[in-house]
Amino acid sequence: MSEILVNKLTGTSTAGSILVTGEGNSTTTSLQQGLIKVWADYSGGGTPVADDSFNCSSITDVSTGRKQQAFTNNMSSGNFFVIDGMIADGNSGSSRGGASHHFYTQASSNINYAAMYGSTSASNGNFTDSHLIDGCGVAGDLA
Repeated sequence: MSEILVNKLTGTSTAGSILVTGEGNSTTTSLQQGLIKVWADYSGGGTPVADDSFNCSSITDVSTGRKQQAFTNNMSSGNFFVIDGMIADGNSGSSRGGASHHFYTQASSNINYAAMYGSTSASNGNFTDSHLIDGCGVAGDLA
């Protein structure tokens, strides 16, 4: 088996552009466009604590159910895609079982978002802190 060891990949025609042939050998994908530029995995209601992250300088508890995730390196604009994930119980000990995020602002340097929880037995539509695991990733262009 062959092994290639490199510290840096550079495109031959454009330094920051490397194309990868797709699975069907008929399309190409830009390697840079396909990478996640920011992600964080954190836990806890109240003050969030990052378990692990990439290009995330801080996660701030703005208010109940609302967080701000600041980027170490900014995006080129506020036009990027956020991939959201969560395993949550709403309030600890409650009967809430489901959760969804509703992003309300995006800037080139951060995202501000709110988590609204609900369940079949008690869905009041209030913002609520998660007591388990939360996180998100960002795809788009870095500045």
